[in-house]
Amino acid sequence: MTTDAVTADTVTAQLANGLSCELSADSPLAKLLKTQRTWVGPSAKQRLKILQNAQSVAIVGASPNAARSSYFVGTYLLQSSNYRVYFVNPNADEILGHKTYPDLASLPEVPDIVDVFRKASDIPSVIDEVLAIGAPTIWVQLGIWNQDAATDGESRGLTVVMDRCMKIEHARFNGGLYLLGFNTGVISARKTAR
Repeated sequence: MTTDAVTADTVTAQLANGLSCELSADSPLAKLLKTQRTWVGPSAKQRLKILQNAQSVAIVGASPNAARSSYFVGTYLLQSSNYRVYFVNPNADEILGHKTYPDLASLPEVPDIVDVFRKASDIPSVIDEVLAIGAPTIWVQLGIWNQDAATDGESRGLTVVMDRCMKIEHARFNGGLYLLGFNTGVISARKTAR
């Protein structure tokens, strides 16, 4: 189902069966339809190509806290990829032994992918920063969704991947994804217990 504005007070809901109906814009159903995810990002093949073509990644919202997902992703990318990895955090001097940068404009190069660990409401401003430095791709981490920002970024020429973990996708495409996303490093012909 999709909704299209008719007037300020009503919306037209386009149903999956081809029928449509007018709804009050402030009705619970109209509000629910507006929150439905209709944006679709790059396919698996396209995401693979993005990862294969990239040589550098900037992690915006990187944390020096080992319990944070951005730290785990940074660790994985440093150990399991050939990417040049940059950490962006104005409140830290160093993460995983690497210098951090206060913003994207301070990086020594334009990264191929900007991997974002920021709340959904921050994504529009991050997209503006990504476009300002000329990076081609923004990768918004798993659990973060801002459909309007994704649509805006794409309309301005940016490749947008959203609500996906770069570590999981990289590991999946490179044969390193196991239970809980960890590569056990064990090769065995034994069947595991179910």
